[in-house]
Amino acid sequence: MAAGDRIVSAERVINAPASVIFDVLADPKQHAHFDGEDTVQGVRKSTPDRLSLGAKFAMDMKILVPYLITNEVVEFEEGRRIAWRHFGHHIWRYELEPIDDDSTKVTESFDWGSARIPKMYELVGYPAKHEEGMAKTLERLEVLVTAP
Repeated sequence: MAAGDRIVSAERVINAPASVIFDVLADPKQHAHFDGEDTVQGVRKSTPDRLSLGAKFAMDMKILVPYLITNEVVEFEEGRRIAWRHFGHHIWRYELEPIDDDSTKVTESFDWGSARIPKMYELVGYPAKHEEGMAKTLERLEVLVTAP
């Protein structure tokens, strides 16, 4: 499997401006509120309020047991694209495509082509598992940015 083939994604049209959605994605304190896999538990106090290219942010996580993970923003285009990775080097990416002033197509991707051991992700079934979680994430993100 080629690196470019190691991407799964989900997309959703959200009735909110891209800038509003991006502000939530760029605020690590919000991540636990829209995580569809319920693994993000919270953010460490040392984490920046707003992410930017090269920013590092620490998150309290839980998959069976609690743990800490530090991510680094590796792609950043204000209002359009943000992506991060941790020591495993797989990438979580959000891409925003404005449809009009009040609606945006949001695509979330899990890209394990750059992972240190990509075959491991396939063996444990992460790609299929993450597709489900990404659909839930985008649903929760929509609720978060459209709530009154």
